[in-house]
Amino acid sequence: MTAVDDVERTVAPPPAGTGGIVRWLVPALAIIAWLVVGGSLGPLAAKTSDVQKNDNSSYLPQSAESTRAQNLLTGFTKAQSSAAIVVYTRASGLTAADRQKIEGDKRDFGGELGPQLVGLPQGPFYSRDGQAAELILQFAATDPNALGDGVQVIRAQAKNTPGLSANVAGPAGLFADFGAAFKGIDGVLLVVTGIIVLVILILVYRSPILPFVVLGSAAFALAVANGAVYLLAKHNLVTLTGQSQGILDVLVLGAGTDYALLLVSRYREELRRYPGRFQAMRVAWRAVLAPVLASGGTVIVALLCLLLSDLKSNQSLGPVGGLGIVAALLAMLTLLPAVLALIGRTAFFPFRPHFQSHPAEEHGVWGRIARTVGRRARWVWIVTAVVLLAMSAGLYRLNANGIALDRSFVTTQDSTVGQKVLGEHFPAGTGNPTVVIARADQLGPVLDAVRQTGGVAQAVPYTGVPDGAVLPPGVPAPKPVVVDGNVRIDVTLDTAPDSTASHGVIRALRTSVHAVPDAQAKVGGFSAINMDVQDTAKRDRSLIIPLVLIVVFLILVLLLRSFLAPLALIATVVLSFLATLGASGFVFRDVFHFAGADSAFPLFAFVFLVALGVDYNIFLMTRVREEAAKRGHRAGTLAGLTVTGGVITSAGLVLASTFAALSVLPLVFLAELAFTVAFGVLLDTLIVRSLLVPALTVEMGRVSWWPSRLWRGQP
Repeated sequence: MTAVDDVERTVAPPPAGTGGIVRWLVPALAIIAWLVVGGSLGPLAAKTSDVQKNDNSSYLPQSAESTRAQNLLTGFTKAQSSAAIVVYTRASGLTAADRQKIEGDKRDFGGELGPQLVGLPQGPFYSRDGQAAELILQFAATDPNALGDGVQVIRAQAKNTPGLSANVAGPAGLFADFGAAFKGIDGVLLVVTGIIVLVILILVYRSPILPFVVLGSAAFALAVANGAVYLLAKHNLVTLTGQSQGILDVLVLGAGTDYALLLVSRYREELRRYPGRFQAMRVAWRAVLAPVLASGGTVIVALLCLLLSDLKSNQSLGPVGGLGIVAALLAMLTLLPAVLALIGRTAFFPFRPHFQSHPAEEHGVWGRIARTVGRRARWVWIVTAVVLLAMSAGLYRLNANGIALDRSFVTTQDSTVGQKVLGEHFPAGTGNPTVVIARADQLGPVLDAVRQTGGVAQAVPYTGVPDGAVLPPGVPAPKPVVVDGNVRIDVTLDTAPDSTASHGVIRALRTSVHAVPDAQAKVGGFSAINMDVQDTAKRDRSLIIPLVLIVVFLILVLLLRSFLAPLALIATVVLSFLATLGASGFVFRDVFHFAGADSAFPLFAFVFLVALGVDYNIFLMTRVREEAAKRGHRAGTLAGLTVTGGVITSAGLVLASTFAALSVLPLVFLAELAFTVAFGVLLDTLIVRSLLVPALTVEMGRVSWWPSRLWRGQP
């Protein structure tokens, strides 16, 4: 037994009777409650991949033209479908044995995959150079999870001949590869993230106990969040995507650990001031309650702004991410304090905070940084602001107008290789046509308008007869199928259907067919869906980004009871965001050599960087306000920086590392988001919050707190 434990027992013994029992009973009941809830929802967390939807067509609003075209298209096909295009190639030319093998594959695919297909496999179609052939299979499913097994069967069967290359392209091949990439979320991502957080916590606390207490609390929050999200998605109350799932995991672990670091840091301070563990926890809990709730509330409200998005994939991230933050808040404000209160100073072993011991922060690196900021406040904020402005110049390198699906993977995928091979031997849009639906009495003018559009390789009315089918002698050519007064035209593009180049053809095609009077023509299909998703994402960011700024500003006003300090904080966060995007533009184009960025990327980056960046300013400025009421404005600002510097930097390092873990998934969007959020969080914690914000606060003086009593010099 240590001297500290003796002090705790002799100086402040628990009162006799029910009061002493309650001190132990309340934390114990909190832990039991979490065990019950976690035990109920935890097993459901492993099933979230079963309820994911990763099909772009399910994201668009009903008002989108491609959605309206898709609704009309089901009248012709009776069901949605995804084309798998099997491309066979031999550089020296296909042999007779190759052709027999391809015909055999067609029979085998039709027999083994028949229940999963819409109609029979079409083809084989042979290229003019004699080096390639293609089979087209229409899968009834559009969900990547359902397509994965079927595509794997095709790949295993098609690739079993030496010298004959075979790849599966088309939407089904791409969706299957996307589904396989997202399966890593439930395994590799969580393992990598957990290891990163654990290593950082061990380095921060230098304790064999505390890191596991914090990480265990975060794990409970993650299990509860995932279990709740599974139930909501299963009952179609939210749309869960693989992208949202990955972000949820790192968000809960990262943000939850941040809140834990703030609580643990304040608990350690109070253990030096109070001999009793329960009294120290009560004081610490009350001190961090407002900033933690404000921090979590900022993230939740910013995420809920995504509900105004027209894309269901963005809408889903709002409640999904918000639910994750709620779980993290509850765990770090109930479960973690309960465990720490019961363990007491032992949690910090071997560096226990002794009662009445002197904190080391004042003489550490953050004390020196605070003194430097105090002496050179004007130079510090001017220089850092100029550097951030210079970094934002890289925005011109950030091409956030969409990225071709075949270039959306960090690693080479079978579907992307297949699409490249397909474009070398056939029109790039073969097997995956763009669809035009128009009134039947205007078929001729619409067909002429389509064929005269640049970028169109072929346009034929839909007759219901498979391509390449040979009609018996004497049988008349089939007529176009008419459904509810509409006809369908299948359009093959010269450009790859999943490329950004196809978007220009789609726009031109829509202009052409919309000009035909009374045709009521609508352009849909795979390329049109992808283009509408990108266009909708651009509209979303124009609406949601200003709204998030307004909401965050109002939260800061309520928390700090001031107008000028929140304005300054918002300005620094926006400047940090622009500098981060500028740095990302250079890195994406000149280091990683990515083809571009998704149109939704700036919105996602903004929501996370602004909401999470404001978190650290909240942690800092609430402590500055507390200290300014005791010491005065300038001394309080520097004291706030000194005591929060270490914990906020540690929190930023944890959050940056957890988001960086997203890069283990082979998707360009998540790799870009991982780099940008990680870089932005580090920039914010090391530069903006450590130098720019305190220097600007010192420079502004007491006017920062206008119109509160602190502005008038009344603590």
